[in-house]
Formats: sequence, C-alpha cells, structure tokens
Amino acid sequence: MTSTSKVFTKEFEQLLDLQQVRDALYFLKQDNEQTTKDQIEVTEVEAPPFNEENRAAFFKEKLAAFGLDDLKTDEEGNVYGIRKGSGSGPTVVIAAHLDTVFPAGTNVKAKVEDGIVYAPGIGDDGRGLAVLLTLLRTLEENKIETEGDIVFLADVGEEGLGDLRGMKAYFRDNTYVDGFISVEPGAPGDLIYCGVGSKRYNVTFKGKGGHSFGDFGTSSAIHAAGRAIAALADLTVPEDPKTTYNVGTIHGGTSINTIAQHAGFQLDLRSVSSEALAELEANALAMIEEAAQAEGEARQQPGSISVTTELVGDRPAGSQPKDAPIRHIALQAAEVLGIEVEREEPLSTDANVPISLGIPALTLGGGGNSGGHHTLEEFFDPTDAFYGPQRILLALLGMVGVKDGAAPLLPIRN
Repeated sequence: MTSTSKVFTKEFEQLLDLQQVRDALYFLKQDNEQTTKDQIEVTEVEAPPFNEENRAAFFKEKLAAFGLDDLKTDEEGNVYGIRKGSGSGPTVVIAAHLDTVFPAGTNVKAKVEDGIVYAPGIGDDGRGLAVLLTLLRTLEENKIETEGDIVFLADVGEEGLGDLRGMKAYFRDNTYVDGFISVEPGAPGDLIYCGVGSKRYNVTFKGKGGHSFGDFGTSSAIHAAGRAIAALADLTVPEDPKTTYNVGTIHGGTSINTIAQHAGFQLDLRSVSSEALAELEANALAMIEEAAQAEGEARQQPGSISVTTELVGDRPAGSQPKDAPIRHIALQAAEVLGIEVEREEPLSTDANVPISLGIPALTLGGGGNSGGHHTLEEFFDPTDAFYGPQRILLALLGMVGVKDGAAPLLPIRN
C-alpha cells in the first residue's frame, strides 16, 4: 500500500523549507553508525521481565546528557524527561520499551558478522531506545526549538506478562498528553494506529483424583480441561473486527495411571474491538465453567470438579478513524521522504494504552532490517536504518511544531 494522503501537504512543505529541519535529517543519516553503537550498548545491559532496573539506570544516564527537564524514574520503573517547547503547542510522548523477553543470565553480548548485529533484544526494543537517543542528538545539534513539549520515555513491562504495566502507570500519573508515538523494530514505513486488546487467563481445574483402575469413574481434572479446550476450539468468532482465541500451554496430572487432581491451561483472547473482546471473554469463561460441571455430571458426581480462572493479562483494545490527524501526519512524513507505507494492520504495543484512553497514538518502525525477535538468534542490519528516525523526526515535528517556523498540526486536547 502506498501513502496517498494529501492532508497537510502544504504544512510539510513548509516544514521541509526550514534549514534546521533539512540539517537535522542530514544529521540523522550521518549519525547512523553512532545510533547502531548505542543500540548495541543498551542491548548489552540485561533487562529481563520485571527486572529492568539496570537498563533503566543506564538509559537514565544517557538521557541526562541532554539536559531534559524533570528527568525521573517513577515508582513502576519508567524513566522519562521533558524537552520543553515554547509552551504554545501540544505535549507529545515518544517512547521505547526497556524490557526484553529474555530471562536473567541470557548472553546478550552482541556479535557483528558481515555488518549484521546479532544479540537477543537488539531489535526489540534496542532499536527503539537507540532511536530516542539519535532524535535527541539531532534536535540538540541543530538547535531545534519546538512549540510543544516532547516527553522522552523509556518504559517497563511491554513484553508478555508485563501487561503494559509501565505504560498504564505512566498514564495514571500523567494526564496532560496530547499525542503519543511508540518506536518498535520495523520498516520506516510501518504505521500502526489500532491496538489489539487481549485478555489472558491461567485456568486451573481441581478434583479428588485417584487410581486409574481402582478409582475408575472418579471425575478427572484433565478430562474437565479437555472438555473445556474442545468447546473453546469450536467457538465461532467474527472476522471483522478480527477476534481470536488460543490455548497456548496445558499442564496437569502426575502419572499415566493417576486420575488427575489438577490440570489447567493458559488461554489467550484477542480482538481489535473492546466490545468483541468482552463478548469473547464472557463466552469463554462460561464454557470453562460448563466443562467443570459436565465432567462431574458425566461421572454422576456433581460439583466434584472446581475451576478457577486467574486473569494474568489485560491489554486494552482501541482504534482510531482513518481520518485522524495523527495518522495523516505520519503518512505525510513518510510521503515527503519517498517512504512507502506498507503495513497498517493492528498490533499490540505500548500505544494500546493511550489509544484506549482516547489519546491520539501511533506505533512507528525504527528503521533497519531486523528479525528473529524473541529468539536467541535475533539480528539487526543497520544498512540505511536512518530512514526510520528521519520519518519519526518529521512526524514528531509535524505534531509539536517548530518555533517561529512551522505551526503544530496536532490539536491540543481539552
């Protein structure tokens, strides 16, 4: 898909007429090697799930070099500071997440082979964190003053069962935000403006159990779990809005000749619609309860199987209209650089939280070619990776404006 937006065309021509902005774009190209070095350096500081504090402290020192106002580490572990504008524009947050999926002790030392960098987390989200630093460098080096404030945020808890806890905490504490950009690994043309919501459950069945022969006829926790999984597998869900379900892991039993006392599974429910997600959740939970009852009744032992459902993940869904100003700003930023926008499908990212709160938000690709995300073979190719930061810079400046040069295009929220 090619960007065809003609909204804000004149405004972006005015933005590109500014010598400071043209110099800043050139700087980002020249800074590509340093950005890769930053990426390697931050990746080599471990940031396992729920233990991001070492990387947070390291990155806070990096941010401190730019003299950001109100630089802090909040109670959840997020690190952020403000690059103040003139006070006459919107406040925009640009964020990248600190955490990785890899447990403590993982070898995160980078290897460079034929120009390709290999390291767990080098793309997701080492790239995003490095982009924040190169953006700060070019703003400072080219003395660009903005109309609106820019908050540079390195957040915790984006991955897995982190459940967006860092972003949820940030928006609990900060209500003055007018726009938001999340930087993730991806092509410079990536543009995600709808968030996939999810509900995740640990489901556990319990029963008396017994010997497979001597106690035959006793209700089985495993059989109850099997009934639930079979029922879930036959669920019908809408294609539009896209809604999905998955049993990702199962557990239970102690031996082949034991009627299981415990069994369970992990259930993942997703949708781009909060309403569809709520309906799916209600249906799935009802089926799970019915499976427990059915197993007991089949054995003429009503109530012999109990079931608990523990919510372990709750990511809000959210969408924005195609004519949202923030989307057109990002489209135009790609257009003027000759970057093709090929991907706009919904994803689950930090942007879910602000979108669900009605705050204009996007996830943009940090540039470069990366792959093997969430594996030990993760890699990043920095060739021409500067196109990502260039597009993000233009989108950011389009939103907040340039003092005495270009008015902000993103409205201030009431």
